[in-house]
Amino acid sequence: MGEHCKTHAFHNDVVGSFLRPEYLKEAREKFAKGEITHEELTATEDKAIKALVEKQKAHGLKAVTDGEFRRSWWHFDFWWGLEGLEKEEVAQGKQFHDLETRAESVKLIGKLGGKNHPFVQHFKYLKSIAGDDVVARQSIPAPAQLIRKFVGDDGAFPENPFYADLDAFIDDLAKAYLEVIADLYAAGLRSLQLDDCSWGSLVDPEFKKKCEANGYDFDALADAFLRSNNAVLENLPEDLFVSTHVCRGNYRSSYHSSGSYEPVSAFLLGSEKADAFYLEYDSERAGGFEPLKDWDGKSQVVLGLVTSKTPQLEDKEQIISRIREAQKYVPLEKLALSPQCGFSSTEEGNNLSEAEQWAKVDFIKEVVAEVWGA
Repeated sequence: MGEHCKTHAFHNDVVGSFLRPEYLKEAREKFAKGEITHEELTATEDKAIKALVEKQKAHGLKAVTDGEFRRSWWHFDFWWGLEGLEKEEVAQGKQFHDLETRAESVKLIGKLGGKNHPFVQHFKYLKSIAGDDVVARQSIPAPAQLIRKFVGDDGAFPENPFYADLDAFIDDLAKAYLEVIADLYAAGLRSLQLDDCSWGSLVDPEFKKKCEANGYDFDALADAFLRSNNAVLENLPEDLFVSTHVCRGNYRSSYHSSGSYEPVSAFLLGSEKADAFYLEYDSERAGGFEPLKDWDGKSQVVLGLVTSKTPQLEDKEQIISRIREAQKYVPLEKLALSPQCGFSSTEEGNNLSEAEQWAKVDFIKEVVAEVWGA
């Protein structure tokens, strides 16, 4: 990817999702009950997104998103829009540290494809209101995340009537993603974010134990994640800036996994062809900066040192100290600062107020001004 792509990475940044305003939540509930039309819901979403974009600009952000305001989940909504996948009601949700998610998922019903994805129209609206003074950014789940969804802890790709093996699935998955991204690019997209908790699940020591207990090769699964992501990343336009965000789960301020990046750093930081890596680093659960030794030397590393899970502001000097520590592995000009995840990866949102959310954004801006002078 061309060096000019790097102009879309900013030292002061966010991951993408924002808390939904109450009137938007109410409109979604009314739509689900059949009390308002889809057109009425869309009008409410448009209003909320326009206000959000204006607020992002007012708080000094140079890349703006739609806050994922048209979604229920950070990942499922995108997959539900692909050909060959559909929404599935399941018996129980996913178990996080101290709670269980809503019981929804995705199932494979045919060959994968990316025609007429609804996110393209969503992006067109964002692009139309963003203006020329900021970058309109679109976030979607990474291809590897769908591999993680379908491949169990035993590493086995499930039997199905559509794909004989994982390699065939990865091939079609890449084609479907590239089709959607091509349509987004034609609509003016030049900054794409791939959200990827799959790496965050692999780093958990308990996951590795399950792999070993089931006789499965941990590195083979990590390689499958890498191949699925790079099959997309290596076939994109030169002027499309692509970042990836890695965390360990974010649902109503809870988390899913823990562990240092060490088990996957060579795959992720050394071999994945992204322009920037947004890395969760807000707690001891993420380990230290030592895995940055595997950094590819070209990409930007965005340090997620500020938590989006709790309202309390971090200690500024401590954050600055940690940035200096990361400089042992990555030069300052290649580093940036953001929250460790979005503020509302699902429509429920994290346990803080909108005012507390924007205080976090302002805090990051203050730190960046002090460290980078911009």
